Amino acid sequence: MKLLLAGGGTGGHLFPAVAIAERLRFEEPESEILFVGTEKGLESRMLPGLGWPLETIEMSGWAGLGLTARLRALGRLILGFKQSRTILRQFKPDVVVGVGGYVTVPVLLAAKLLGIPFLIHEQNAWPGLANRLLGHWAKRICLSFAETDRAFHHGATILTGNPVRAAMEECPMIDAEASCLLVFGGSQGARTINRAMVAALPALADWRGKLKIVHQSGENDYATTLAAYKADGWPDVEVVPFIKEMPQAYAQATLVVCRAGATTLAELTACGRPAILVPYPHAAANHQSTNAQALVARGAALMMEEADMTPELLGKVVNDLLHDRPRVLSMSSSAYNLARRGAAARLLQECRTVLAETR
Repeated sequence: MKLLLAGGGTGGHLFPAVAIAERLRFEEPESEILFVGTEKGLESRMLPGLGWPLETIEMSGWAGLGLTARLRALGRLILGFKQSRTILRQFKPDVVVGVGGYVTVPVLLAAKLLGIPFLIHEQNAWPGLANRLLGHWAKRICLSFAETDRAFHHGATILTGNPVRAAMEECPMIDAEASCLLVFGGSQGARTINRAMVAALPALADWRGKLKIVHQSGENDYATTLAAYKADGWPDVEVVPFIKEMPQAYAQATLVVCRAGATTLAELTACGRPAILVPYPHAAANHQSTNAQALVARGAALMMEEADMTPELLGKVVNDLLHDRPRVLSMSSSAYNLARRGAAARLLQECRTVLAETR
């Protein structure tokens, strides 16, 4: 199969695409795979190091822009469409999969024009405008949440789950002896979580010398976050702008403090890791809170709205959970049982079915 994967910008869009590519390479070693993204997206920094080929186009977001900025964005859409058409003609994919992010719009429009079948993978409980519109032409709309079906009234939807990298599905159980807190706010970090976490350290005094903290701060907050930990004198902490090897980070984690993006939740459940979820409050249709509630309702996580999160509250909740190992293990088991494993394989099967129908 010749597969083109369009999307990126953030880890939430990029890593499901990487999982699909990994699975296809495993199932069909002779397959040809190409990613299409932008120079500014996470894909331009991650994919070359992972050994995946990447072509980039011009494209930018639309939401929240003024009139002048929207006119410039429209110009980039037209340019991105022309670039996408050239890439598709040169690569000649059998099928295109759009995994989200504004870069998918010109690529999928070009695929439609050229008669190349495409599928959409929607990670979130409620899709953005682009996917709702593009869904009219998609051969399949692959969903992570069953309830997302209501957004696609006439689309060919199928519940596949959210693909995660193979190493996530092989994550070991929580270490019964060690204690490690993993903190991150998505691929770009989250300033509110960063500041609350370092300010919560006094509430974790019982764990000084016994708890390792691994903290992904994002590039912009790296120096400030690292300095705060040093000022507190926390003895065992690893602060990094971005964690490249997330499977290893999950493997050593006892508890996670993070956002509630759909890909993050898919990884948490695949790894069976309990979490304190802090949904991003400005997500479209508040979908991160909707995502988080699914885990909270099943006892796999706790949720803390950003507006309610104080250092004192965050420190108390973390401290209480770390002292209650039976509850942590119960949450871990609940998370593990919620995982929809094999999503990448199911999505690839839909690609093959679409190809058979098209031919």
